[in-house]
Amino acid sequence: MGGLSITETVSWGILYYGFPVMLRPMEADLGFSRVEITGALSIGLLTSALGALPIGRWIDRHGAREIMTLGSILGTALLLVWSRVESLGALYAVWALMGLAMGATLYEPAFAAIVGWFPMQGRDRALLVVTLVAALASTIFMPFEAWRVDRLGWRGALTALALILAVPTIPIHALVLRRPPRLATRDAAARAGAPVPGLTLGAAARTGVFWVLGLAFLASNFTTNTVTVHLIPYLSDRGYSPTLAAAMIGWMGAMQLPARLIFGPIVTRFGHRIVTVAIFVFQAVSLAQLALVRRLPTLAPMVIMLGAANGMATLARATTIAEIFGPRHYGSISGAIALGANGARAVAPFTAALLQVALGGYEPVFWLLAGALVVAGIGLLAAPARAREG
Repeated sequence: MGGLSITETVSWGILYYGFPVMLRPMEADLGFSRVEITGALSIGLLTSALGALPIGRWIDRHGAREIMTLGSILGTALLLVWSRVESLGALYAVWALMGLAMGATLYEPAFAAIVGWFPMQGRDRALLVVTLVAALASTIFMPFEAWRVDRLGWRGALTALALILAVPTIPIHALVLRRPPRLATRDAAARAGAPVPGLTLGAAARTGVFWVLGLAFLASNFTTNTVTVHLIPYLSDRGYSPTLAAAMIGWMGAMQLPARLIFGPIVTRFGHRIVTVAIFVFQAVSLAQLALVRRLPTLAPMVIMLGAANGMATLARATTIAEIFGPRHYGSISGAIALGANGARAVAPFTAALLQVALGGYEPVFWLLAGALVVAGIGLLAAPARAREG
C-alpha cells in the first residue's frame, strides 16, 4: 500500500499532469496549434482506455508486478523520446505509446493489485490511502515541473522527469509488488482439482448490472471532463469572470480530499450501491444548477457537490465492482468498464463542444447529461446487489 501510494503519486504527477505544464512551451517551440498538440493527449487517453482490458486480464492471471514494472520502464523511455520530438507525427506516436504506459501504471492496475491483495475488510482503507496520497500529485508536481521548465526548458525538464519517474517506480514495482495470495490459492485449488469460484468477465457481461455500471461511469467521467474544460467559457458568457470560474474548478478539486476521507464511513453505513447511486444523483443535481445559473444567486452548492462526487467516484468505481462481481476477475471486469469510462474522459471535451452546437447551447447539454446520470442511478438501484454466476 505504501509503495503504490508513492508510485501512483509520481506516475500521475509526471505522466498525466506533466502534459499541461509542457503545453505552452511545446506550442512556442514546435510551432503547432494548441488544438494540434492537445490531440496527442487525447490519443494517449484513448490508447489507455483500449489497453485497460488486456492489462486487466494479465493482472488477473499473473499479478500486477510485471505489467506495472514494464509500464514504468516504458514511461521513462517515452519521456526521453518526447524530449526530442520535432514533428507532430512523432508527438502523436509517443503519446499513443504513452497511453499504454499510463494504462499499465495508473489507477486501474493499482486498484487491481489492491483488490487482489486485501480482503474486503481492508480493501476500502487501502484504496482510500492510495487515492488520498495520489490526489496530491498535481499539487506536488505541477509547480515543480513548471520550475524545471523555467530552468531547463521543456526538453531538459522532460529528461529530468524521466529520471525522477524511474528511480522510485521501477524498483518499487519490480521488488515490492508480490504475487497476490488469491493466485496462489487458485493454483493450489487447480492442482487439487477443486473448482475455482469467481465471476468471469464473460459471466459479468451477461448481467444487466455490468452494463448499467459501464454506462453510468461513462456518463460520470464524461460529465467531469466536460465541466472541467467548458466551465470557464460557459460562465464567462454569463457574466462570471474567468478568474472566478477557474477558482471554482480549483475548489472542486479541493473538495475531493474531504469527500474521500468520509467515503469509508458512509459506505459502511449505507453500502456501496447506495453511495454510488448518490454520487450520480449529486452530479446530476450539480449539472442542473449549472443549467439554471442565471436564476441562482450562487454556485457554491454546485462546487461542493460536484467536487465531492468526483472525488468519491474514483473510489466508488473500484469498490463497487469488487463488491458486486467479487475480486477473482476484478482486473478484467474493471478494465472492461474502464474502456468506456476512460474513453469518455478522452472524447468529452470535443464531443461536448459538438453537442453544444447541435443543441443550441450549453444548458441543453447539461440537462441531457443530468438526465443520463439520473437514469444510471435508477438502473443501478434496481439492479441486483451482487451478481451471481450462472
